[in-house]
Amino acid sequence: MDFMQYWQISDMVTKTLFFLLLALSILSWVTGIVRVLQSRKLATNVADDLSQQMQDKGSDLIDSDAATRRLVTEQTLLKHIGRYRFASERGLPILGTTAAIAPFIGLFGTVWGIFHALHNIGTSGQAGLGEVAGPVGEALIMTGLGIAVAIPAVVFYNLAVRINRRIMYQANDRAHDLLAQSTGLVDTTKVTASASQVHAATSSRSTTSETQHTDNYSNSVPKQL
Repeated sequence: MDFMQYWQISDMVTKTLFFLLLALSILSWVTGIVRVLQSRKLATNVADDLSQQMQDKGSDLIDSDAATRRLVTEQTLLKHIGRYRFASERGLPILGTTAAIAPFIGLFGTVWGIFHALHNIGTSGQAGLGEVAGPVGEALIMTGLGIAVAIPAVVFYNLAVRINRRIMYQANDRAHDLLAQSTGLVDTTKVTASASQVHAATSSRSTTSETQHTDNYSNSVPKQL
């Protein structure tokens, strides 16, 4: 018996479950492909984007003290990392739900199909192997459909989770570097400014000393009458 014959003898419950599995399959494939592509793009750009965000924020923290700089930097990094995590997890509930419920939907379709086949056998009064094997085998198609829908969803889910872990690792790694650089950059600027002030003061004292030395030399030379 081919699929068209099976479709003709199936009832409304079996057809509803079939269309539900078909919709879940299309949804999981589209969501999985889009999620993997977006996650890979985010994994490539997350470090540079975080650096750019902190570079735009760093100009406002130069005149702040060390405690304020560290607090503002940490809050900014946590905010952006949270946004990256939220963006990378879009679509994962659809994949996880499809992978979890699709086999059970197929199993329910199988149970319902076997019940329907046994009911027809009991009504007709024919219980031979040919009458039982065909309907039962056709009912098992729903289990196969459920597994066929769940397997791609599981693969896309695990692949997206793996890429998202790399995104979070790169974001956290760059965040630690940016936190250390933001504190050290301002300290270096202050040290450079202090060194410039010391150099200016030293130059001023040298000039004053040379002036005093010139005046002393002029006073020591005998005046000619």
